[in-house]
Amino acid sequence: MAQKKARSNRPGSGKPGSRKPGSRSGSRSGGRPTGSPSRGGSGSKSGSRAPKRSGAGAPRGGGSRSARGRSGGGARSDSRSRTDGALGGTQVEGRHAVRELLLAGRRRTKEVFLGNEVERVDIVADIVDLASELGVPVRSVSRSKLDHIARTEAPQGVVAMAEALPSSELAALSRGSEDSPAFLLALDGVTDPQNLGAVIRIAECAGVDGVLLPRHRSAHVTPTVTKAAAGAVEYMPMAVVGGLPSAIEQMRSDGIWVVGLDAGGETSIHDITVGAEAVCLVLGAEGPGLSRLVRERCDVVASIPLRGALASLNVASAGAVACYEVARLRS
Repeated sequence: MAQKKARSNRPGSGKPGSRKPGSRSGSRSGGRPTGSPSRGGSGSKSGSRAPKRSGAGAPRGGGSRSARGRSGGGARSDSRSRTDGALGGTQVEGRHAVRELLLAGRRRTKEVFLGNEVERVDIVADIVDLASELGVPVRSVSRSKLDHIARTEAPQGVVAMAEALPSSELAALSRGSEDSPAFLLALDGVTDPQNLGAVIRIAECAGVDGVLLPRHRSAHVTPTVTKAAAGAVEYMPMAVVGGLPSAIEQMRSDGIWVVGLDAGGETSIHDITVGAEAVCLVLGAEGPGLSRLVRERCDVVASIPLRGALASLNVASAGAVACYEVARLRS
């Protein structure tokens, strides 16, 4: 969503007639606290996830992935890229994205194309070594050939072909983990692949357990998304849902609080109080924000206070603020 500046100072929280937090049971597994939080919450997730990197032998040390590079500039249309499966992701571009594809070992890498002018040092050397360990062929090609294969403007000399990303089930994501209630992120009409990739990267770093993408009116995982996400798609579970309003109803029936982020939200994202419980943040599209049906089904509609002259944040920036507000309370 384009998080626009809310011009109104109306108090309040959520939509009228929505359920009171006190009506929720505190017995949900995963350490969900009991009691009666006031409407508009933020949560607390303990512990960091340590994904297994079965494709590359021993896991890398440390939890931080700060060494990941920036997801480079503009992208040409990747509509020519065939996306098998609901999520897609069969073509991976960019050095960090390809290295994480090989490290994660979550899906099979079929082959790697490497520009013959690219020096095999640093990250590129890692890619070559990992591919050799996994028996993945590395094909050295001319720059013109690589540019013909690539669907982004700057593939950084590396393109990989892989099996499609596996899609998760909403019911599985809603269960959370053994020691923490679910922390989910849903996208309502986000069609820009650069923004989707950035949001997935933010969600993975903030400890989100899963991302929900509508089957229609939403970008799925194209080469531009894989590059912008810089490898995060390899670790972030994602579910493709038929319709976001019905998915929200299912989550609510599963005991998950749904917090929409919208310019007209009457509660500041910094004042929500249900984040320590099972929670799903919903981000709207650039410009329109949340759709009417989605907004009506949210337990809380929150906004981001804006203090400067500009009236909006883009969806990735807004998502970063919201995800880390919940992560702060769940740490």
